[in-house]
Amino acid sequence: MKKAGLILLSFVLFACQPKEEEQSIKDGMPEEMPSDFNFSLQFGIQQKNEINTFEGKLTKDLIADGVATSDLILTEDEMEDIYVRMREIKIAEPKDFTPEPVNGEVCTQEPHEEDEWNIVINDETLPHSISGSFCEPTDDAEQLIKLRNEVVNEIKRKEEYKSFPESRGGYE
Repeated sequence: MKKAGLILLSFVLFACQPKEEEQSIKDGMPEEMPSDFNFSLQFGIQQKNEINTFEGKLTKDLIADGVATSDLILTEDEMEDIYVRMREIKIAEPKDFTPEPVNGEVCTQEPHEEDEWNIVINDETLPHSISGSFCEPTDDAEQLIKLRNEVVNEIKRKEEYKSFPESRGGYE
């Protein structure tokens, strides 16, 4: 009877385990990129620049001339490369984007960029917001800013981006 109870208990425990692809990303990102992996990134002084893989859209802030938008399709390899970089910086782990005060104050600057990330992995959304207002960003902020710059540089090599007009003007 004990053996039957152990077998039943083992079956119940096994059946209640989430499948690997259904495990929470808070337990770590899956090694392989999930099929639902997508992200949007709004960035810049007024966050008018956007890379949005959910909608396949790319938007460039033209400053004095408004914005320009075009379709954007990233290849499977490009998406996998971005996913790997997100895994390397452990994007699913809690992040600290606010520096510690020095002598009771945190140095800030104006104008500054803002980054707004929304990343979906296994039906979970990871939001990250970074303010460029801090003179000395945290290590976590530097990692995400570096990732943003790498992604933007890749996008700038694409014909969709090259077809945009140059931005005119600036922000104060």
